[in-house]
This record gives sequence, C-alpha cells and structure tokens, in this order.
Amino acid sequence: MKAFADLTEREILAIAIASEEEDARIYLAFAEDLDERYPASAKTFRDMANVEHTHRDMLLNQYKRRFGDILPPIRREDVKGTLKRRPIWLTKNLPLDRIRDEAEVMEHQAARYYQLAAEQATDVDTRKLLGELALAEQGHEKLAGKMSADNLTPDAREEEDRTRHRLFVLQYVQPGLAGLMDGSVSTLAPLFAAAFATHHNWETFLVGLAASIGAGISMGFAEALSDDGSLTGRGSPWLRGAVCGVMTTLGGLGHTIPYLVPDAWPNSFWIATGVAGAVVFVELWAIAFIRAKYMDTPFLQAVFQIVLGGVIVLAAGILIGGA
Repeated sequence: MKAFADLTEREILAIAIASEEEDARIYLAFAEDLDERYPASAKTFRDMANVEHTHRDMLLNQYKRRFGDILPPIRREDVKGTLKRRPIWLTKNLPLDRIRDEAEVMEHQAARYYQLAAEQATDVDTRKLLGELALAEQGHEKLAGKMSADNLTPDAREEEDRTRHRLFVLQYVQPGLAGLMDGSVSTLAPLFAAAFATHHNWETFLVGLAASIGAGISMGFAEALSDDGSLTGRGSPWLRGAVCGVMTTLGGLGHTIPYLVPDAWPNSFWIATGVAGAVVFVELWAIAFIRAKYMDTPFLQAVFQIVLGGVIVLAAGILIGGA
C-alpha cells in the first residue's frame, strides 16, 4: 500500500473523485433501504447523495484543468490510513440511528482526508478547493440536520417513531421473547425430573446447565436460519439468532443456578428447589408482562397462557422424576 505522504496531487484528486462517487452510491443505497420504512429520511440521504455528486463534479473539473481526462487507477483502499467504507451488505436493514451514525463517520473521514490533502497540495486552486471541501464535509452533519428539519414533519417523525418501535419489536423483542419462553419453559421438565429423581443438587445443576446451553444453541440457529430479513425487514439473522440463543440460555439458567447450593447443607435439596420454584414464578410473570407490553396480548390472557403452560411442564417433570 502507498503512504499518503507519497501521493501526487493527481492521485489525491483521483482518489477524492472516486470516493465522492462511492459515497454518493452508498447514500443512495441507504435511501433505497429506507424507502419503505422511513421515506422522509430516505429523501435526506438522496439529498446528501446529490451534494456528493456536486463535490465530485467540482473535483473532476479541477482535475481536468490540470491533468486532462484520464484518471489513474488508484483507489483509497490502496493508500495507508485513508478513509475506508464498510461493504454495503453489512449496512442492510440497520436501524435508522445506526445508519445516521454510519453517515456521520463517513463525513468525518472525508473531512479528515480533505484536510490532510489540502495541507499537502502545492497548487493554489487545488489547495483552496480541498480546503473548501473539508469545511463542506464538516458541515454535512449540520446539513443533515437541516435536511431532517425540512423533510421530517411532525407527522413524518411520528410515523418513523412508530416504525422504529415496530422494527425494535421485530428484531429484538420477538426473538428474545421466543428464546426466553423456550428456555424458561422447556427446561423445566428435565431440570425438575433430574431433581426429584436424584435429590442431588450438583447432578441437577449439570442437567439444567446442559439443557439450557443446548436449547440456546438450538433456538439460536433455528431463529437465524428461519428468515434472512430481506423481505420481512427483521434485520440481521445472526443478530436475531444471537438474541434468541442468549435469552433461551438465560431463561434456563435462571432456575438452574439455585441448584448450586452445596449438597452438604442441611435440607439443601429443598432450599434449592424452593428458590428455583420462586425463580420460575418470576420468569413466567416476566414473560407474561413482556407479551402484554410489546405483543398486544391482554395481560390476563398472557398470564393464563404462560403460567398454565409452565405449571403443566413443571408438574410433568416432577411426576416423571418422582416415578
């Protein structure tokens, strides 16, 4: 890779031209990604892409004036320490705030490039242009704010807030709730079956730990492979899978950890079982609360469904273990 200090002014301008073109394409991709979810913000990114096109034209005119029509085949990736962009497929279906943060980083990096390039340029007109572009890139955050103020009417902001909430539910609450329900309920039977079959805390803990981790891995992969998010807008499948897997494991570990009570303690089995039962009660009510809050399920209906199902699974484990 070439050092920035070794770049000629021709190469500096060529890299800047290509960078402005790429940044404009990225902003247009952001806009396309946001069209259905956040149409007002999509317009903001299209406006920013138009600004990048204007910058490219200014740079291209300066380049042609000094060096002609042929651009050298050099990219910013060929230069040490220059601004680099994440592949666009890594920014698909990101939350709106993350996309805006990504744009701010892009503008900061571009401004830094122009500042260093202006310091290195010897031609007066080129130095002046690069300095102006550095100031323009620094002002893009304010420009984005102005565009948002122009494009995001109160109704548009309210609609985007509703969309953001809906996406939060789709991308985080749903997979997390599914994992918590599975981990909290499905591990009850093997855990309490082992507890009442052995009356030994450590062996019960190992069974619960294995069941929790196994369920977490299974649910995580099932969620990640069920939907890539391209049509449903549910976001990264691996992020959803991670959320689901972690919550599944935590749901099972909640009532498994009490069985770490040492077997040497008097009545250790009943102490651990009593604490585990209390934890199960809290878990089931927490699940019912989350379903009522985020999934528009009436609270009493959610309590009846979750608590009844949990009690049935718990009873099954105790009966099997005590047989």
